[in-house]
Amino acid sequence: MSTLPPPATEKFPHSSIEKQCYDLVDKFKEFIPITNDRNRLGFNLVKFVQGEGDAPEILVKSTKIKLEGISHKDLAVKLSEELKSIIK
Repeated sequence: MSTLPPPATEKFPHSSIEKQCYDLVDKFKEFIPITNDRNRLGFNLVKFVQGEGDAPEILVKSTKIKLEGISHKDLAVKLSEELKSIIK
């Protein structure tokens, strides 16, 4: 009995909103050490940019991410500043 290789996954194009939001969250990986927390926050930021989700001030608390070395408020401010380059 053997296992099959994992399915191939397509990467987002560099210019896509999704890639930009996930890359933005990855910039803060020293403050958000858990990969799944970063993915969850990135997904919610994509929804915010598309007009369907909450603002970063709300998302940082509602996604229940584990932070190290920064407060929820400070991270929300940094995310808001960085999102200005994505939202035009």
